[in-house]
Amino acid sequence: MHDELLLASLPGWAFGFAIVLSRVSAAIMVLPGLGESDTPMVVRAGLALSITALILPAVASLIPPVGEQPLRVLALVGGELLCGLLLGWLARLMALALPIAGQIAAVQIGLSSVLQPDPELGAQSSGTSRLLALAGPVLILSSGLYALPLGALAGSYRVFAPGHLLPAGDAAESVAVATTACFALALRLAAPLVIAGLVWQVMLGLLARLVPSLQVYSLAMPGQVLGGLLVFGLVLQRMLEAWMSSISTAFASLPGL
Repeated sequence: MHDELLLASLPGWAFGFAIVLSRVSAAIMVLPGLGESDTPMVVRAGLALSITALILPAVASLIPPVGEQPLRVLALVGGELLCGLLLGWLARLMALALPIAGQIAAVQIGLSSVLQPDPELGAQSSGTSRLLALAGPVLILSSGLYALPLGALAGSYRVFAPGHLLPAGDAAESVAVATTACFALALRLAAPLVIAGLVWQVMLGLLARLVPSLQVYSLAMPGQVLGGLLVFGLVLQRMLEAWMSSISTAFASLPGL
């Protein structure tokens, strides 16, 4: 009798697993630290399956029955994918502030190159941007901050119940606010290099006016690179600390926490 009840409940559990997996896998693909492009796809798939198995018993009662209606099933899966992408992208936006700050720093230092586009940021590739792009996931994983987005993912079922449409206006506003905060944070992180670069350019302009025959560019570039790297090394630790503080606050404000 017990075996018959178990077999009869398997289709429902399989359907619930697929619905929860839709939201979890979409979020895992873009979450900072867990969904990095350098992470093997097998590892990300294993994380999604494991987290789904942990979440499913707590949210199984929230999954609406759809019966044998393919259109309703597709709509339910699509809504779950959008919800997972929204949660993951809101977390990813604040994490992107660090490599963007590295790119701004590279422009001020003189290390950026238009010949090497960054496939993730869609911008010019640079050593400082790549360095900070690698440092971000390391800090998130080593500090345990990845638990906050995962907690928000589990708690999102209280905010966005399966089967209900995502509020488009609120979602768009959240993404816009997070994008603004991302670029504002990136500019604050790179502010010392921006200020140093501005002072340097003003000095070069004055020098060019005072000594017109001087090859300012040839003389200035080595000093700009060496001085910029020195300033970058001096402010790097404070930059990472400020980013960690800001991203922990942003993670704590994710929907579901």
